Amino acid sequence: NGDTGKNGEEIHPQSFNNLEIGLIGGVAFISGTMIGSGIFMSPQFVLAYAGSPGASLLIWALCGVVSMFAAMSYTELGTLIPESGGEFIYILRIFGPFPAFFAAITSIVVVKPFGVAAVALGIAKYATAPFYVGCDPPQLLVKCVAAAAILTVAIINVMNVRIAVRIQVVFLVVKVLTLMIIVIGGIVALTQSQRVLVQNLNVDDAFKGTRYSFSTLGMAFYQGFWSYSGWSYLNRVIEELKKPQVNLPRAVVIAVSLVTSLYLLVNVSYLTVMTPKELISSSAVAVTWGNKVLGSWGWIMSLAVALSTFGTLNGSFFGDGRVCFVAAREGHMPEILSMVHVHRLTPCTALIFTTVASLLVLIPGDFQSIVNFHSFLAWFFDAIVLSGLLYLKIKKPELPRTYRVPIILPILVLIAAVFLVLAPIIDDPQIEYLYVTLFIFSGVLIYIPFIHYKLCPSLLTKLTIFLQLFLQVAPAEKNL
Repeated sequence: NGDTGKNGEEIHPQSFNNLEIGLIGGVAFISGTMIGSGIFMSPQFVLAYAGSPGASLLIWALCGVVSMFAAMSYTELGTLIPESGGEFIYILRIFGPFPAFFAAITSIVVVKPFGVAAVALGIAKYATAPFYVGCDPPQLLVKCVAAAAILTVAIINVMNVRIAVRIQVVFLVVKVLTLMIIVIGGIVALTQSQRVLVQNLNVDDAFKGTRYSFSTLGMAFYQGFWSYSGWSYLNRVIEELKKPQVNLPRAVVIAVSLVTSLYLLVNVSYLTVMTPKELISSSAVAVTWGNKVLGSWGWIMSLAVALSTFGTLNGSFFGDGRVCFVAAREGHMPEILSMVHVHRLTPCTALIFTTVASLLVLIPGDFQSIVNFHSFLAWFFDAIVLSGLLYLKIKKPELPRTYRVPIILPILVLIAAVFLVLAPIIDDPQIEYLYVTLFIFSGVLIYIPFIHYKLCPSLLTKLTIFLQLFLQVAPAEKNL
């Protein structure tokens, strides 16, 4: 489609050959994407749904364990199917194009934009918090700041892969330092006065008020797992990872272990200086913590959290854009989204599409509802992927594997995924979940004419040629 550029120069198909990510970069992308708005915004929701400090800490620990098991399961798939695209490519290779299309369109149009929008809202809330002490900032201002953050990260990822990777490493350092400040501050506060922590976590009161309904526990886990989301991001860009058979397993174990340890320590620090009521009522828990521990220097936490969450947004964009790119490369999205810039070798069209979709989601959404529906859909497709791994382990054990996990791990994660999908629906059904489900299956109206029968209106072909010339993009080859 279009073999000459706008100035007449010849454009050849480019190899998407940007192998830029080593072990350190892999650890940075996983942990850097995981550590973001979640640990700074979800603790109050987890505690509110769980009903008690003891139950909330238990949920945080279980989320870490399940995330590790899930990440290890995905690692076996990543070394068995070393192609970028994450959940989409695994469903495609195991179950075929029909279910893969539903995964692609739901992920690209809903799940990924929801995730990007939620992270951007986290940046905006903390960036504006110092200017509105004692009250919530205007929603219009928050969403404008969130939109600016999305556009900034989009430009960075479109311009250069190396810059995106370096930003991820640098901001990982900022994230770890921010969490270490909270951990150390909690230890200092604990040595000065144990009253609040003892009241929150003593044996008699730690689990007092715990809520045991399926719906509330499911929502608590949704919020907790949102903070851990990112454990599969390296699978989505595995074609850009050096020595994936070696670096993927190492990066997963290092990153998820680091994040789980920090999350538990940070939550203990929150409960050291805040009562459950103060924590639940806080709109920016790290700022409330900073005001109590750091006093007049509490504004530093707003800046640190905003920068930390910016790194998460960068990692999300890097991975999410690749899912869109791979789905288009496999013929499940418009061809233009599978093309890369002829000079920068970045999947700029896929990134632009992700940017537009995220901005549209941002307009009507709020953080809590975005996280809940994002988690519902994400775990729905995680359950499909894990069932595919079990199928391969049972039916095709002869396939060459450089990394194996015990079969009990994907089974346990699959049980958790089924619970997370069904619990809120069974205990507290909401019409929104029906809408989401109908949206998933409405994709059949697109699949049959455009994917199965490969109908392509001439207008779409002309649009593809125009955008290819305008954006200076060309088809990409796989890194095999």
